[in-house]
Amino acid sequence: MSLSGDYLGESHEAFLDDNEIREKINSCKKYISEGNTYSVKETIEEVIQLCLEYDFTEDGLFLTNTLLDIAPYNSELWQFKGIFLNNLFEFEEAYHCFVKSVSLNPTDIDTLLNKSISEDNLGMFDEAVESLENALKSEPYNEEIFFSLGVLYEKKEMFTEALDFFLKAVEIDDKYSDAWYELGFCYENLEKYNLALESYDKYLEIDPYSFTGWYNNGIVHSKLGKFDKAINSFELSIALKEDFSSSWFNCGIVYSKLNRMNDALAAFIKAREIDPYDETILYSLGQTYEEMGDMTQAIKMFTAAIKLDEEYFEAFLARGYCYDLIGKYQFALKDFNKAITLTNDSVDAWAAKADLEYSLGNLQKSIASFKKVVKIDPSNFEAWYKLAETYIEVGNWLEGMKAFDQCLNLKPRHANSYYGKAKINFLLSRTQDAIECLKSAFCIDPNIKSEFAKEYPEVKSSKLYAKLLGDNQ
Repeated sequence: MSLSGDYLGESHEAFLDDNEIREKINSCKKYISEGNTYSVKETIEEVIQLCLEYDFTEDGLFLTNTLLDIAPYNSELWQFKGIFLNNLFEFEEAYHCFVKSVSLNPTDIDTLLNKSISEDNLGMFDEAVESLENALKSEPYNEEIFFSLGVLYEKKEMFTEALDFFLKAVEIDDKYSDAWYELGFCYENLEKYNLALESYDKYLEIDPYSFTGWYNNGIVHSKLGKFDKAINSFELSIALKEDFSSSWFNCGIVYSKLNRMNDALAAFIKAREIDPYDETILYSLGQTYEEMGDMTQAIKMFTAAIKLDEEYFEAFLARGYCYDLIGKYQFALKDFNKAITLTNDSVDAWAAKADLEYSLGNLQKSIASFKKVVKIDPSNFEAWYKLAETYIEVGNWLEGMKAFDQCLNLKPRHANSYYGKAKINFLLSRTQDAIECLKSAFCIDPNIKSEFAKEYPEVKSSKLYAKLLGDNQ
């Protein structure tokens, strides 16, 4: 019952469909049930190979166990059993099979490679590295071993270390496409984008029909700000695999950066058709509708994103902005509060809440929110300035003065902060201090003089004002 003559061509590639493989498996099981296992051992081994190739995992495991009953010291069979168990996610049992196989044949490269995979699945990083290093002792110029070492370090996000192994792999085999691909990924994560592009380009020379290759190429072009090239790469990826939502999505992102909003919208809609349960796509759709001024559709998309992820901070914040723009202030406030509960240290959420509370006339609440902003981000000039002005409105002049001082610490030549201090000093009857602040404000921005004249006509016309300001009028 040899398979080589009937089912293998000159290239030794099988031409079997699933029914034919099933027929071969059932024939083997029949021989086994009739007690003829030993006489058809070679046939069973060939069928095991087919089970490996075509993912008939459970049948392959059964046949392998049957042969191990009569050949318990066959290292290859123990390796096959380990592979089948790995495919069944029985990693612990698979590991012991590979250990047994290595004990019977310590220098077999395939077994050591598979043992390292099993160890990796069990989180045994050091042991996996040791298995591959042992393999290198037998074959120091085996590019697959170097590649496997690179993958181990890459999974640990040790990209610099991984690079060394992938570079050795392509040094041995310049056409090793997978190694070029992973080199690109490592360089990308190390933000060495030009080297990443070179690696992806090399990969695409070898495999020009890889939709993921063109996708990654587009991502790197986008990170480099080469948006036209990025779009070209994403469109090639889509041409090769039209239902690849990631390329449609990122194409939409780049269109947005180029302000091609109609194209961005069409790309995001297509991405959503392919993957309707991706909240990030819905969020991006919402952003696009918002940018185009369609707040109703934007709110609808943000709401759909929130239904998929009830803790989607960005969606709550974005929907709150939209509600604010259309005058639904209570809905907006509810969303800003929800965003704050999801991430208490968000400057954007607290600032949005503070601005809205100010618009609603809740000045004390607005002050509390602005204070939270500057506590999280003491360098936030805008928040300090708004806090200072709000303190003035509620009559808390001393705290307002302190806030303006913080503004001037951050921006020493901010004319309006000096003007704000001047107004507080006038209110506190500190005329000399007020005039000094006015001098600074006028010196930095002479246009403030006209604003001052409108707000304080009686001071502007006084002799004291003229005397103190002198030539600065």
